[in-house]
Amino acid sequence: MQSLGIIGVGELTESIVRGLRSGGFTGVIMLSPRNTERAQTLAEECACQVLQDNQAVVDCSETVLLGVRPEHITSVANEVHLKPGQKLISLAAGISLKQLRTAFPQADCVRAMLSCAAKLNRSTVVVCPPDAATANLLETLGQLVTLKDEDSFELATVAACMNSWFYFLLHDLEQWLSEKGLPADQARALVLGNIKDCVGSAESNPDKSLQSLGWAIATPGTFSAEGLSVLMHQPVSANWGAACEVVLDALLTRTRPPQ
Repeated sequence: MQSLGIIGVGELTESIVRGLRSGGFTGVIMLSPRNTERAQTLAEECACQVLQDNQAVVDCSETVLLGVRPEHITSVANEVHLKPGQKLISLAAGISLKQLRTAFPQADCVRAMLSCAAKLNRSTVVVCPPDAATANLLETLGQLVTLKDEDSFELATVAACMNSWFYFLLHDLEQWLSEKGLPADQARALVLGNIKDCVGSAESNPDKSLQSLGWAIATPGTFSAEGLSVLMHQPVSANWGAACEVVLDALLTRTRPPQ
């Protein structure tokens, strides 16, 4: 079983560690000392080792998981030296493979993207480029998606941002029900339950478009159709599209700086 070193112990990497352990990973996991309290808790609860610095993590690991924010990549690159061919899995959004290879010239670089649902082993796990070792390490954390090119990966990053946006939509729907008099816990259960219903139906009908599944419910004369007629005349979908365009533009600006 391979040894895994983690540079940058934050909420996401903590979720990954917990998901790996619950998914059956028994290899050695070594943590950088950043965020000492969180790292120590992980060491105690998930059988990890907290090492003295980032270089020690690199020296003792076969695979390094880079979990620092994009703006900290340069400082980390200046303080560590990876071994030739050592696997480096970067979670830094908007940092291209070219930029990673420039910062860590000896490393075998792979990009990955997950959510904190990794701790529940229910995250979407995106890997680029396809890499068997990375896939084998991360596949227990949820649904694995491997992408061949970075243009697709940046679009997947936009999709990952939708994850946070959905919470605000769900919150608004929950609030509406609560303001109409439904107890908060029941409002929450109904909103989340309906989302689960949609996801379950969509997953069981992969040959049908999401729109067609919606139209199958909102048939003429139904209450669903009456509400949908209002939504179809509001610019909400345009707002979501605009948000996606802003994120994609920011990602491409970062990963493709002017020559």
